[in-house]
Amino acid sequence: MTDRWARKSPFPNDPLFVYGTLRFGAVLTELIGRVPEMAAARVLGRRAAALPGRSYPGLVTAADAVTDGFLLTGLTADDWRVLDAFEDDEYDLVPVSVTAGEQVGYAWTYAWRAEVEAHDWSASAFEAETLPRYIGKCAAWRRNPVLFSETV
Repeated sequence: MTDRWARKSPFPNDPLFVYGTLRFGAVLTELIGRVPEMAAARVLGRRAAALPGRSYPGLVTAADAVTDGFLLTGLTADDWRVLDAFEDDEYDLVPVSVTAGEQVGYAWTYAWRAEVEAHDWSASAFEAETLPRYIGKCAAWRRNPVLFSETV
């Protein structure tokens, strides 16, 4: 790992691996006003776990797991500030090894550090059952960025 990835925070333009609600363009548009470049990607050795009482997942270590998501590129310093403010306090921003196509490299991701469910989170179930309401909560948060209290 290079010094760049040993830092505690990203540089503008560093890639971000997203695996949960940030994988949806409508959520990104509500939060940062646009959809950055996205490429399909995966992380080995971690799973997107369902979280108790929450509609979004948390990425946790799991030896044989593979988590599919997207690699966001072209994030600005302002984008990072918004995303960091939006994410729950139980997330840590950490570097992970990511595979995108034939390329392997590092990206930042939001890893969960609290209690999780035994089962994985489902992006398709979230999209079908919760996404419109969640987008509304994101819009409300942008109007009044206080602590994001998950109730959906």
